[in-house]
Amino acid sequence: MDIKLAVLIDGDNIPSAYVKEMMEEIAKYGNPTIKRIYGDWTKPNLNKWKNLLLQNAITPIQQYGYTTGKNATDSAMIIDAMDILYSEKVDGFCLVSSDSDFTRLATRLREAGMKVYGIGEKKTPSPFIVACDKFIYIEILKHQVLENELESTEKTKTTTNDYDKITPKEIRFIAVTIEDVADDDGWAFLGDVGSLLQKKQPNFDSRNYGFQKLTPLIKSIPDFEIERREDSRGRMKLIYVKLKEEVTNVKKNKAKTSR
Repeated sequence: MDIKLAVLIDGDNIPSAYVKEMMEEIAKYGNPTIKRIYGDWTKPNLNKWKNLLLQNAITPIQQYGYTTGKNATDSAMIIDAMDILYSEKVDGFCLVSSDSDFTRLATRLREAGMKVYGIGEKKTPSPFIVACDKFIYIEILKHQVLENELESTEKTKTTTNDYDKITPKEIRFIAVTIEDVADDDGWAFLGDVGSLLQKKQPNFDSRNYGFQKLTPLIKSIPDFEIERREDSRGRMKLIYVKLKEEVTNVKKNKAKTSR
């Protein structure tokens, strides 16, 4: 059963170009029963949003900037979020902004038992990212649009250079997470690994590295091996992952040397 989500968008802080893809992404996590966007609609910088609001059933909330240098949009969005929280009409929130001012709001909503998803640009400060259960970069949606356009025009699909390159640090992060949930033989159910990766680092997303799912990302890293197993009923293939024996041995040798 889908959880009910309140989608609150900071119109002053988010580009309108990929709103359709953004709403499709949100639908993966729940049913967006409340959709609002905040900003001063008398200003020309929000004109690009206006045609998109009807197409995506998003309600615009007018908020005048009463004082120069103060972001009235943030205050209106925070007040609305708390009103929605106390109304008990939703199970979670999607906060769409790249602004760290919403860090405390995300924390407060999670304290109240709400699921909190964040969407913003890669420039989003870390405190807001880690305050969410999951954080999705808008740049990922941009890549998906470009790839779909390439496929629809039957052009040769090329890998863009905008994807992040997975680093040794991130590989170690995945390896440690696998060990955290592994059985005595070193095997870990990939679903458990993915869940723990998300809890440890809310902005961890295989799409940041050019992979649609976690499985192909893991397959691309030589340090890991994958095994497919049937469930107890023989109906589903379950994916398990472990560190390769040679990698484990190297780690053990290093540990002995350092003593």
